[in-house]
Amino acid sequence: MTNPIPNPPAHPVIHATGLRLTLGQGDAQVEVLRGIDLTVGAGESLALLGPSGSGKSSLLSVMAGLERASAGSLIVAGADFTAMDEDGLAAARRGRIGVVLQAFHLLPTMTATENVATPLELAGMPDALPRARAELEAVGLGHRLTHYPAQLSGGEQQRVAIARALVARPTLLFADEPTGNLDAVTGAAVADLLFERAAGAGATLIVVTHDEALAARCGRVVRLADGCIAADSAAA
Repeated sequence: MTNPIPNPPAHPVIHATGLRLTLGQGDAQVEVLRGIDLTVGAGESLALLGPSGSGKSSLLSVMAGLERASAGSLIVAGADFTAMDEDGLAAARRGRIGVVLQAFHLLPTMTATENVATPLELAGMPDALPRARAELEAVGLGHRLTHYPAQLSGGEQQRVAIARALVARPTLLFADEPTGNLDAVTGAAVADLLFERAAGAGATLIVVTHDEALAARCGRVVRLADGCIAADSAAA
């Protein structure tokens, strides 16, 4: 399957060429990504759309520096992710990349404020707690600052996760099925917040979804099938 390659954005924040990901060993080896060519411009909102097993979450993980590509070239926010070891990737992600996952992944023994402050504290910022409180207020959780994840609804937990992802003002915000664990009404409200906060932070937003309606809210839709790009609305 040939990747349709659109005209490159003027200011790319992601540039992937021939990106491959192979998992497993021997007879169990699976080629998850099979030569992805993708360029994403600064400030874009892009949906990675496709059925389960199409490679969309794996592509997000590679572009976010959570998984190492097996082959190809990947430049993210000016950093060569394919040339870095795990420590280098962790350092490159810090302050550049925010990630929101379907399962929230909040630390259960920390309050909402402490969860949001964690990435700032890891970066050695002295004003971590005040900034975390301000970000929680911005997502409508000023009344939940001292609550633990178990004391929050699913929608509130995802709001905390969005605040945590954006508190460091990253260049890139990745969201993997961000409404997948929520009911329709709560999911719509969380989606509104995700787009609003990403735009307010000036972040490039990349959303993995199988939801056509959520994908349609993005300025660009890239469809994946069998580890390849099947269609890219930017090439239409």
